[in-house]
Amino acid sequence: MDFEVLILGTDANAYYMARCCYEAYHKKAYVIGKDRLAFTKFSNILNVSYEENIWIEEEFLKILETFAKKHPNKKIVLISTNETYVEFIAKNKKKLSKQFAFNYPDLEVIKSLTNKENFYKTYEKSVLKFPKTIYYAMEKMDAIPKMTYPCILKPANVVEYNHLKFVGKNKIYKIENEEELNCTLTLIKENGYKDKMILQEFIPGDDSYLFDAVVYVNTKGKVEFISFAQIGLQERTKSMVGNAAVLINGFNTTNGDPLKMSEDIREFMESIHYTGFAEVDMKYDERDNTFKVLEINARQGRCSYYVTPMGKNLVQVLVEDVLEHKENSYQFLTDKVLLSFVPKGIIKKYITNEAFKKEALHSWKSVVKPMSAKVDKNFLRFLLLHKRWWHYYKEYKNSYWK
Repeated sequence: MDFEVLILGTDANAYYMARCCYEAYHKKAYVIGKDRLAFTKFSNILNVSYEENIWIEEEFLKILETFAKKHPNKKIVLISTNETYVEFIAKNKKKLSKQFAFNYPDLEVIKSLTNKENFYKTYEKSVLKFPKTIYYAMEKMDAIPKMTYPCILKPANVVEYNHLKFVGKNKIYKIENEEELNCTLTLIKENGYKDKMILQEFIPGDDSYLFDAVVYVNTKGKVEFISFAQIGLQERTKSMVGNAAVLINGFNTTNGDPLKMSEDIREFMESIHYTGFAEVDMKYDERDNTFKVLEINARQGRCSYYVTPMGKNLVQVLVEDVLEHKENSYQFLTDKVLLSFVPKGIIKKYITNEAFKKEALHSWKSVVKPMSAKVDKNFLRFLLLHKRWWHYYKEYKNSYWK
């Protein structure tokens, strides 16, 4: 079948999805986004263009309509890399499905996940377990609730928050005391955020207590695969904390049971009638020997490329489902795969879990680097990536997140 692939966004997620497309079909994906991000610059394996107003729903639809007219009589596989585009697609399923092929759940399900207050409250009695959580109304700015510090502060409404830009903005805030909490809440309110904030207990443990699962639920509502990776190190910049920098699938230094947790995730995703890719962020809590779910992203995550070496090329999985209507039997992906966004020196210096560090260094010869594709032979990109790798040393040295 003759088809095109259109990826919405220009970040790391967009690049590796375009890479998946090229590796599976030797076809350049089209990439459209708002910002000229370095991740998708100087690439020979994708076609990138920019639309300043693509985050406005009406303009978003016009942009997709224009793209469709340029590719008549072809099905276009549509892939989002962030929650804003996911919601736009879900809102306009009927209109877009005439020429675009995609797999996203209904808007109600998406909003139950992307809005963190909805997420924790809606599914508090589900098979999943969550950290202790308090919801703070920014409009009222009531007295600061009693908290145990450090605690985690993050926006309930990720879509609204992502559209704001201000000095001091973090993706996630680690708060050490009540004074810092009050100042941070005031800063966020003064810069236009109106929805609720999430105050959450900080689960003890370093970055190696964090885990990542990539899930694909086909258009018939059946989970086809789940991965389960231990994170050794997360990103350190203000906008990236919470994203994995180094992870190993099929590896676990805790006493948790990944197989049981994967079955809980499978049961949960099918019970809420989810479809499409999802990423489940977790932290292992040694106090009760459970994995606590921090969030579920209604899309593939920034680091999800690691399932490709395990035979689950993300674009191919989607194409086989939405275009070829092929149904695959369920798999729990246990192959050992090391993925890293950072150079080897960062692993040596900043990973504190010695067993994880030893395994990562041992597996370095076969490391998966999502941004570095051998088929993408562009000298300017080669220079950009190496500059980025060296820049990581500065980022980790000066990080606000300790």
